[in-house]
Amino acid sequence: MWVANSLFSPLTLRSVVLPNRIAMSPMCQYMALDGVASAWHMAHLGARAIGGTGLITVEATAVEPAGRLTLGCVGLWNDAQADALRPVTDFIRSQGSVSAVQLAHSGRKGARTRPWEEGGRALRSDEGGWELLAPSAIPFGDYAMPREMNAEDLEAVEAAFANAARLALRAGFDAINLHFAHGYLLHSFLSPLTNQRGDEYGGSLENRARFPRRIVRAVRSAWPDHLPIIVRLSCSDWADGGFEIDEAITVARWFAEDGADLIDCSSSGLVDWEKVTTGLNYQVEFARRIGAETGLPTGAVGMIVDPAQAENIISSGDAALVFLGRALLDDPNWAHHAADTLSTQNSWPLPYRRAVGRLKNIRALLPAEGH
Repeated sequence: MWVANSLFSPLTLRSVVLPNRIAMSPMCQYMALDGVASAWHMAHLGARAIGGTGLITVEATAVEPAGRLTLGCVGLWNDAQADALRPVTDFIRSQGSVSAVQLAHSGRKGARTRPWEEGGRALRSDEGGWELLAPSAIPFGDYAMPREMNAEDLEAVEAAFANAARLALRAGFDAINLHFAHGYLLHSFLSPLTNQRGDEYGGSLENRARFPRRIVRAVRSAWPDHLPIIVRLSCSDWADGGFEIDEAITVARWFAEDGADLIDCSSSGLVDWEKVTTGLNYQVEFARRIGAETGLPTGAVGMIVDPAQAENIISSGDAALVFLGRALLDDPNWAHHAADTLSTQNSWPLPYRRAVGRLKNIRALLPAEGH
């Protein structure tokens, strides 16, 4: 059972100690070539490590070529991809932060152009498009029709996740985040809206969770016992008849039995007719309930932007971590600014510390607003 604490207190997951409770959400950049991370990833992720973020998660990283969203997605299915990420994880560690990689399979939501290329349309076969896989042959919106996975497909994807976990260790990551959210392959197995199989992988919640549980166990077997596994879970489909929080609580307990250490509580993304009610902290209740009813540490995500807001989520015990996305894109130094705002210790790195201190003195000379 984890204990509520402050935003700038450490959090221990197995042998890994996070220096604070601020986590960077995995956010797709679409800047890889053949699954290999580029200089963009060093600059993008390294800036947040300099900025004091405690846990930095690499974007959705495909476990096989057919698991990508786009041709620009990062992958972990070969040594070259792992070796390209090693300098990134080494730098993150050198700044006192912890690195994680989100292992993912796009399922029925893959094979698109990048979002800024013709609006993210479907890739043609002559452009490198591929066959989509899903638990059932149900397309997402106007995406291509996926093929229902057979036993051989299930075994291949399971093996791909285990192989990616081994490559993540080669790449130097401290943690794995499994992507079971936002309508991608493993989430689509959990929801009755997209899983309408008639075999042991469809029907009851136990059956729908059978393949995702295989993935957690396979990754746990391939990943060192002393390193943690995080699961990003869509806790609500925001659609009638879909996967919802009560089922998510049960599944979270099962994932813990299989070797998961923290549930990163997100939602939505499964169907194009969802009706999501957003607002500040709109997904925090998922984290609070899963934490309270399972004893697992949880992560809260979604429209968390203000230091006082984040501090309240942690100190109240609603979550053990806050995952920030847009706020960290806007301000790589969000954690340092939060430390300043909350009057905790000076957290700026030494090369910046004196200059930032002088900047504060300069700003103090500005006239008061309105004068």
